[in-house]
Amino acid sequence: MAAGQPVVVLPENVKRYMGRDAQRMNILAGRIIAETVRSTLGPKGMDKMLVDDLGDIVVTNDGVTILKEMSVEHPAAKMLIEVAKTQEKEVGDGTTTAVVIAGELLRKAEELLDQNVHPTIVIKGYQLALEKVQEILKEIAVDVKADDKEMLKKIAMTSITGKGAEKAKEKLGDIIVEAVTAVVDENGKIDKDLIKVEKKEGTSVDETELIRGVVIDKERVNPQMPKKVENAKIALLNCPIEVKETETDAKISITDPSKMMEFIEQEEKMLKDMVDEIKASGANVVFCQKGIDDLAQHYLAKAGILAVRRVKKSDIEKLSKATGANIITNIKDLTAEDLGEAGLVSEEKVAGDAMIFVKECKHPKAVTILARGTTEHVVDEVARAIDDAIGVVACTIEDGKIVAGGGAAEIELAMRLRDYADTVSGREQLAVRGFADALEVIPRTLAENAGLDAIEMLVNLRAKHATEGNARYGLNVFSGEVEDMSENGVVEPLRVKTQAIQSATESSEMLLRIDDVIAAEKLSGKEAGGDMGGMGGMGGMGGMM
Repeated sequence: MAAGQPVVVLPENVKRYMGRDAQRMNILAGRIIAETVRSTLGPKGMDKMLVDDLGDIVVTNDGVTILKEMSVEHPAAKMLIEVAKTQEKEVGDGTTTAVVIAGELLRKAEELLDQNVHPTIVIKGYQLALEKVQEILKEIAVDVKADDKEMLKKIAMTSITGKGAEKAKEKLGDIIVEAVTAVVDENGKIDKDLIKVEKKEGTSVDETELIRGVVIDKERVNPQMPKKVENAKIALLNCPIEVKETETDAKISITDPSKMMEFIEQEEKMLKDMVDEIKASGANVVFCQKGIDDLAQHYLAKAGILAVRRVKKSDIEKLSKATGANIITNIKDLTAEDLGEAGLVSEEKVAGDAMIFVKECKHPKAVTILARGTTEHVVDEVARAIDDAIGVVACTIEDGKIVAGGGAAEIELAMRLRDYADTVSGREQLAVRGFADALEVIPRTLAENAGLDAIEMLVNLRAKHATEGNARYGLNVFSGEVEDMSENGVVEPLRVKTQAIQSATESSEMLLRIDDVIAAEKLSGKEAGGDMGGMGGMGGMGGMM
């Protein structure tokens, strides 16, 4: 090889950041994401308005919604958004908490890296701290019974406080507890999909109601059908009420006009037979997943049967759970035993749209919350608040353990972790201390968002925990005082805390392990160049948002 000739390993449109550069960049990206949602934390958190490229607007302070709607290019930032998504999927609430803690852990890690502490030592220290945190949380958690509706309501209200639906939190708390307790299975587990949240704007949040059954956003297929059926016997069909087409492509040639009439009459007879079979089973309401022929609609209307077509598969399944009906794939198999029951099935106008209400089911294992709000954006935010609250109530029923909110748990964890750090040898001790300091970002942020003096509040909280030995003292952002959060009814499920801290720790560890970023630029119409397009301008974070 000729002397002085460069060795080209990577193509020219690839950028590479190594060592501290890569770490600094990733940490910065993570911290920017955390800073973005930080101001939304707590009862006094602010909202964000997100406008997409089509001009659609979302106004929310729900951490995961903000992060999902933001168009983020940076790969490290995307990894932090995954934390929020996992938190949402696993527990339904605490997404902002998880991301804010992750951002603070990264900030503390950066301080340690600047002191020449090796990333693997920071990671080891964080792992030790996480183990200890899980231990302490189990110690300070309080048992709650699945039938303690008062406590479950407080948990739902804590989740709703600070969101758009806050003014109706009492009523929503009751509705959510009723809904969740209705769908608990015999093993004490809860499938949140069985609680349908139907959104309709036009009136205030106070008009939100729980329907012990299912609401279908459809109308009757024929205006001649009854609008209201009491003591409904419900048939659920997964087959069309139409003349079946041949399986293979077939051509029928009719040469005689009389044969044509016979053919049409035969089709009509087939449809009439189908309706007769439905009628014979005793059904007076039919929900069909497929289509219903116009003529069949006429026969059903004559028979006084209310029918709805093209109902979503998920809604059919919920109807089955709510009414006890079996889903039938062939009308010939329909019998009286397959029918479900409901006290009332009616078509009602809600905000100008016709909807079918299946109410008064005896033991519904699927229910519907009809969320209301004055405008589309308000009702969307109400539905998000309901969704989060359903998650936390479900967690509490399944686990039976809660901790105090208002930053109480975090202050207690930080205090005990500092004591534990003294027992850790080596430089890992610094990382454990950093972890303890990072957890205090939650009470500090709660204070900042409420316009209180964060340092003063932190000092007061620490003093109260140290002198009283009570892990329930947190920050009441409304009075600006340090109070017993359990007495104030500010409580959260244990799982929300454990999951948030665990996800935050694991994602920050993952980012700290990265010491080399190799990224190809996005090829655009112009010459691929500039500041690392494929990574959203990683150098200056230009493409972050």
